Parts: sequence; C-alpha cells; structure tokens
Amino acid sequence: MLALLSNTALWLPLSIALIVQFYKVVAYWVQTGRFDFRVMAQAGGMPSSHSALVCSLVTAIGYQYGLDSGLFAIAVALAVIVMYDARGVRQESGKQARVLNQLLQTVFNGHPLTDAQLKELIGHTTLQVIVGGLIGILYTLLFFLGRDWL
Repeated sequence: MLALLSNTALWLPLSIALIVQFYKVVAYWVQTGRFDFRVMAQAGGMPSSHSALVCSLVTAIGYQYGLDSGLFAIAVALAVIVMYDARGVRQESGKQARVLNQLLQTVFNGHPLTDAQLKELIGHTTLQVIVGGLIGILYTLLFFLGRDWL
C-alpha cells in the first residue's frame, strides 16, 4: 500500500487534472458569478485536463525511467491517442451536437421535445490541448526539479 501512495507517476497526473478542473470551476465563477462544482465533472474548456494528465504522466515516466524505456514509449502513445481524441473526435462530436440542438429547436419550436439537450462542449480546441499539455509538463518538471534540489 505504501508503494501505491508514493507512486508519483500516478499521483502527479491525477493531481494536475484535478487542479485544472478546479481552475475551470473558479473561471466559471469569475465569468458568471455562480459557483458550480458540477463544472468539475464537465469535459471541454480551457485548458484540457486530459492533456495535462497524460503529459504529466509522460514527463514523470520519462524522468523516472528514461526516455529510452518501454514505459516512456507506452506513455507517449497513450498521450497521443488521448490528445488526438480530445481535439479531433470529441471536438467534432460537439459540433454535431450543436447543429442537432439547433435543428431540434427549429423543428420543434413551441412543441417541447425534452428539457435535455445534447452536450456541445465535449471536445477541445488545439490551443486548449497544447496549453493543457504544457501545464502538465511544467507541473511535473517543477515537482521533480524541486524535490531533487531540496
């Protein structure tokens, strides 16, 4: 159990993902004047917590096991897939949801179909993915460099 609790390659990525999601709660509060913890569970937005998480993982694995290790290669492959999905597939799904919501609103105007609409903000822009990735890398490097310096 102690090994699990001291696994920095696990806890650093999870912690930065939570920090980024909490930042989104604060940003939402500043923008709207409403404090809503449900934002923690929403996908999309600036920056990408998915990218922060996987880039933190890549950085931690690279730092601990070396850039020539098989673990580093697996982490990089996982990061590429997650960031591609966050930017590509989910972004396009959000665009489709927006169009479908507009279509349903136009067709059924005055005849409520349902109160629920399709989620439109489920993906990320390229900038959101890049910023999230940089945050994950910097957070993890600062942890390791700070720890080694002390």
